[in-house]
Amino acid sequence: MTSVMPWERPGSKIDGRHLRRLAVIYVRQSTRRQLVDHQESKRLQYALVDRAVAVGWQADRVLVIDEDLGKSGSSAVSRTGFQRLVTEIWLDHVGLVLGIEMSRLARSGRDWYQLIELCALSGAVLADTDGVYDPDEYNDRLLLGLKGTMSGATRGRTLRVNSPMEVRR
Repeated sequence: MTSVMPWERPGSKIDGRHLRRLAVIYVRQSTRRQLVDHQESKRLQYALVDRAVAVGWQADRVLVIDEDLGKSGSSAVSRTGFQRLVTEIWLDHVGLVLGIEMSRLARSGRDWYQLIELCALSGAVLADTDGVYDPDEYNDRLLLGLKGTMSGATRGRTLRVNSPMEVRR
């Protein structure tokens, strides 16, 4: 049995103006090792294409951006896929950014808040397994901000725990 995702529920924040634009699935895993060891995550991310089609997008209007597989989300500088995502949003081509977890899109607060702001300006919504977020709505923007903050805090903790200084203690 397949569970119903938040964007598939009645009363979703997704409407006709979103459906007229692209649904973008940004596929990313942080390291090459994750690509090998966690293939289920990659499979689930690619399966979001079928979910977008089930909600109403035409298959040719679902864009998968997966150039950043095996690249850390700590900065957008070397992530051409993230830069492509931001460009598509800026050009008003995107109605929905879809992912397993929104905080996986960017681990840098700067990149995360840039993405949220661009979505708010263009009218794009973001969706993950927890819900659909309209960054132009106050409560959704707060939730997205919290997700980004927690993602950054987790990243910082992981780096500290794995640093050589910690190992010596």
